Amino acid sequence: MHIFFETPVDQPLSETWAGFNRSLFEQLTPLFPPVNVVRFDGCLTGDVVHLQLNFFLFRQDWISQIVDQQTGTEEIYFIDQGTKLPFFLSYWHHRHGLRRFVDAPTGQEHTVIIDDITFRTPFLLTNYLLYPVMWFQFVCRKPIYRRVFGRL
Repeated sequence: MHIFFETPVDQPLSETWAGFNRSLFEQLTPLFPPVNVVRFDGCLTGDVVHLQLNFFLFRQDWISQIVDQQTGTEEIYFIDQGTKLPFFLSYWHHRHGLRRFVDAPTGQEHTVIIDDITFRTPFLLTNYLLYPVMWFQFVCRKPIYRRVFGRL
């Protein structure tokens, strides 16, 4: 399954990239299930992010590794790949992109934050059942990005 969102924000590329830290990550965690950030190394190749999802009666670990990160003048991105996933996921690949754009009339630099997610569940039917839940979790990031980095 594939989810793709773009969120324009009112920060230059370098400042937006500097804001991709543990504080932002903790703000992006969903309301349900409650998430404990066990480990957050950062957004560079080799870094690890370990979450613990609390479903009240049981907990699930979600561990991802940053498998690629590139920095350019027009785009910065990093990719987290699930290495240990909760029972309801069998595959996770999330490309976080930051793309520079310049407002033509003013010449002011801005950034588009891109969430490009591919996931699978153990069963085809549950792919479709989980899709709206995952879509909602990521659409909820848009107002957080705008609050942190400025609304366009």
